[in-house]
Amino acid sequence: MLTISAAEVDRALTFSGLVETLRTAFREGAVQPVRHHHAIERPDGAASTLLLMPAWTDFDAAGTSAGGHIGVKIVTVSPDNNAIGKPAVMGLYLLLDGVTGEPQAMIDGQRLTQWRTACASALAASYLAREDASRLLVIGAGALSPFLAKAHSAVRPVKSIRIWNRTPANAEKVAAALHAEGFPASVAGDLETELGEADIVSSATITTAPLIKGALLKPGAHVDLVGGFTPQMRESDDDAISRARVYVDTRAGATKEAGDIVQPLASGVLKPEAVIADLHELARGEKQGRQRESEITLFKSVGAALEDLAAGIAVYKALSTSQ
Repeated sequence: MLTISAAEVDRALTFSGLVETLRTAFREGAVQPVRHHHAIERPDGAASTLLLMPAWTDFDAAGTSAGGHIGVKIVTVSPDNNAIGKPAVMGLYLLLDGVTGEPQAMIDGQRLTQWRTACASALAASYLAREDASRLLVIGAGALSPFLAKAHSAVRPVKSIRIWNRTPANAEKVAAALHAEGFPASVAGDLETELGEADIVSSATITTAPLIKGALLKPGAHVDLVGGFTPQMRESDDDAISRARVYVDTRAGATKEAGDIVQPLASGVLKPEAVIADLHELARGEKQGRQRESEITLFKSVGAALEDLAAGIAVYKALSTSQ
């Protein structure tokens, strides 16, 4: 069994390559039960969340599958970690042979999640963002933010990357790191002003008070919501939902777990039939993405085990063949 570090994941993947890997994965499909959520209560701090995300490729009638795999991601989300300088999200990914169950790889789950999450957003943007989208606003300066900036830049001609965070110093760090790698990144000032200028708004926070005000979005904008993963978390307000054509990564996950979808569904602001498509339907050509240059599109991602499986297989194949 290979033990694969974050640095090795970085060497194995490219943003444009993983976007296409995910496009193929959503088109072909896999078995992916809705992930398990378990609250881990703590007497002296915020509760942690344990997430279990399994997926596997289908077998044929003979019980065999060319290249078949089983995978499971084990993730913990501990909000108090930020106060002690540790990432809020920790995780590991276990990849198994799809026929024998033999362990093949243990992969750094944080890095795999960052890559697949950002590339799933970029995959959605390839259907939903304007072809000429050049101004990107990233809300949040956590570990995922540079991945989102790079992934969106891989599918659209991004000429300006603005990073906004409640703590400007953290935005400065992300912008400086991106700039050092040659990306046109800088720190955003007033959030409301930035929302009115952005072609793509990509948000990765765990806020429960919406930061994205739909009334401020300009015609043709694309909104990418990544951070909220419980029904209580919400990054966009009702105006954003009402003004936009709404898409999700998976219907089963987003309509159960994502506050940006769950809350407006409960209040009637969003009708079930107004969730136009998920990534399976877009990748298979069953539903269409952006229809007009002036419309606002909104994509809500909660993460799908299929994404981890596809990314994990890609990493394993790249590294196992190079050794």
